[in-house]
Amino acid sequence: MKIAEIIQTIEDFAPLSYQESYDNAGLLIGDKMSTCTGVLICIDVLEAVLDEAIRKKCNLIVAHHPIVFSGLKKINGNNYIERIVLKAIKNDIAIYACHTNIDNVQNGVNAIIADRLGLINRRVLLPSKNVLKKLYTYVPEVNKAMLMDQLFAAGAGNIANYSECSFSVAGVGTFKGNAQSNPVLGKKNVRSVEAEHKIEVIFPKHLESKIIKTLLHYHPYEEVAYEVISLDNHYQQIGSGMIAELKTAMPTKTFLAMLKQEMKAKCIRHTSLVKKKIKRVALCGGAGSFLLPNAIAQEADIFISGDFKYHQFFDADNQIIIADIGHFESEQFTVQLFNKIISEKFPTFAVRISTINTNPINYS
Repeated sequence: MKIAEIIQTIEDFAPLSYQESYDNAGLLIGDKMSTCTGVLICIDVLEAVLDEAIRKKCNLIVAHHPIVFSGLKKINGNNYIERIVLKAIKNDIAIYACHTNIDNVQNGVNAIIADRLGLINRRVLLPSKNVLKKLYTYVPEVNKAMLMDQLFAAGAGNIANYSECSFSVAGVGTFKGNAQSNPVLGKKNVRSVEAEHKIEVIFPKHLESKIIKTLLHYHPYEEVAYEVISLDNHYQQIGSGMIAELKTAMPTKTFLAMLKQEMKAKCIRHTSLVKKKIKRVALCGGAGSFLLPNAIAQEADIFISGDFKYHQFFDADNQIIIADIGHFESEQFTVQLFNKIISEKFPTFAVRISTINTNPINYS
């Protein structure tokens, strides 16, 4: 099996196009066409993790956090990042990172937290913009149903809980092929006037090449007229954070005790317990303080995340409870998600979860 096959499986779940602009997800080190001897999964790539990969003969490390986040101008081994890069190259070990793209997909990092807390009625807290595109094309009525079936099968026409969504309108198209043309309808050098349907379907941008390939393959015309435009709409299935609900409201202290246990948090830093019970829960794995206004606007009782700074706790303003469980703690179960994604596609392949605790924060 090639490393590229593992990467494609991960990116089918969490496309790279969904990473934030500041991120550096993807294959950071290595040749994707190399044969994969084994996969080691971790949150952070440290030297100890790299040594573990060498011991276990895994030549691909799949990490949540990118070891190379910004550009490296020198690689002299002067810090842990440079040492890891050098050692990975010397030992022919590829390093792949899947970061904010798996944060932003609906069944990603935030869904794991929601699963552990038993949350229902889940929605993206801050849906992303500029994710959706729309395809317009024109097709004879006799070919319309077949073409739409193929576009739907390729992933077009999905809106939240609805699939096979489209709009079409009947019209008249004209065209005249030259002497080198091979028209399906009409004759060369004669203007054709045909009854056609204009079809409109939306699709997420990472599927564009697949959608266009499908269109060109199944459309009956020799030359296919189509347009693709980008939409400014928010896409409800991709974005930052999550808001959901408990099946039954829970006393606040009881909820915090459950949160601490389920997320294996050593401690929870929180604001005043201004809510007697918890029903609506906002959350974001990693550093999610930027989503606090969204959590308040959507009337969440509590917002769970990590990396809140001192002054940011004041921003709760007695409208919500902030519960900071820690960055690592909120993302630690991502390794299990990676394991599931890869193992379900390649059930007999060697996939291992690192035994190294990479949390840099200790509690005394």
